[in-house]
Amino acid sequence: MTDAAELRRRTHELLAAHPPATTDRLDFLRARFDAGLACVHYPEGLGGLGAPRSLQAVVDEELAAAGAPDNDPRRIGIGLGMAAPTVLRYGTDEQKSRFLRPLWTGEEVWCQLFSEPGAGSDLAALGTRAVRDGEDWVVDGQKVWTSSAHLARWAILIARTDPDAPKHAGITYFICDMTDPGVEVRPLRQITGEAEFNEVFLTGVRIPDHHRLGEVGDGWRVAQTTLMNERVSIGGMRLPREGGMIGPVAKTWRERPELRTHDLHQRLLKLWVEAEVSRLTAERLRQQLNAGQPGYEGSGMKLAFARLNQEISGLEVELRGEEGLLYDDWTMRRPELVDFTGRDAGYRYLRSKGNSIEGGTSEVLLNIVAERVLGLPAEPRTDKDVPWKDLAR
Repeated sequence: MTDAAELRRRTHELLAAHPPATTDRLDFLRARFDAGLACVHYPEGLGGLGAPRSLQAVVDEELAAAGAPDNDPRRIGIGLGMAAPTVLRYGTDEQKSRFLRPLWTGEEVWCQLFSEPGAGSDLAALGTRAVRDGEDWVVDGQKVWTSSAHLARWAILIARTDPDAPKHAGITYFICDMTDPGVEVRPLRQITGEAEFNEVFLTGVRIPDHHRLGEVGDGWRVAQTTLMNERVSIGGMRLPREGGMIGPVAKTWRERPELRTHDLHQRLLKLWVEAEVSRLTAERLRQQLNAGQPGYEGSGMKLAFARLNQEISGLEVELRGEEGLLYDDWTMRRPELVDFTGRDAGYRYLRSKGNSIEGGTSEVLLNIVAERVLGLPAEPRTDKDVPWKDLAR
């Protein structure tokens, strides 16, 4: 059993062999992965040591104290939070060996080709087709709201492989090469002026069968692993006290007493408490993950994340008065990462509107919490057993 003392010893050995001050950043990250100190709960040889997930903090603290570089997790959040857990659970040995190391080091950015113009909340209704052709699959279709597609080397993709099966049963999960000539990425400009999202057109994209994850037709089950991890990574991220949206509002309140009113004070107190409760609940959720895979509790956390961000950013705009109506820059950008708390109050207010859509709409997540956490009766679904090709569109 690998314990905290053993992890500290291994970390010190890594630092001695690869001093952060004199070692190239990428070389250090590769060495850390090979030493099993990237994600200690991963299997040996795949960035981990088979140790309890909770012991990762021991490694991180030692490396931070030594000034070691990290892998810029916000830039590669889709790879770390969604692709890696799915590859680890469903991938072949060859797939794990090929993809996990450059994913974790940030050498290869990943994106998620799930949502479509006609299949967002009802994701299982997706129409992108994958047709078997020898040892390849030929994929045609359109995806939308794809974060980081303009940066990505690889994508996790779900496509329709059996239109005669009910919509949940005829889906297969693939790893798609974003450099394929049949992949076209177009920016989607958002209300913030940026284009962190994209629409992706797939035309005759050939995916080798050895880039399939899971069995043919079992893609919906594989996708659930991705989606549950996505909601945890969005709603359950680790924050310090007054981290996230509540931080800028609290800072303004302390520094600008002339803006205060009794009503704003009461609303701020309420939201501050809710943000702290949410932060501590997210910490408990991460501790539960130490015992296994994420459950549907992540849906509840993502719900809270969206609601709080929208209420807090709205309060901030009101607190700042006329200043809150200003906007710093409408220049079209294609950012490398999503910064929910970046820029000014106007940006935070506008960007938070997307929080109740991305990563699962709040309406869908409410159903998930009601049915799968609280055990309430499911809503009637008349299309559940109907072949996909017969669905009204």
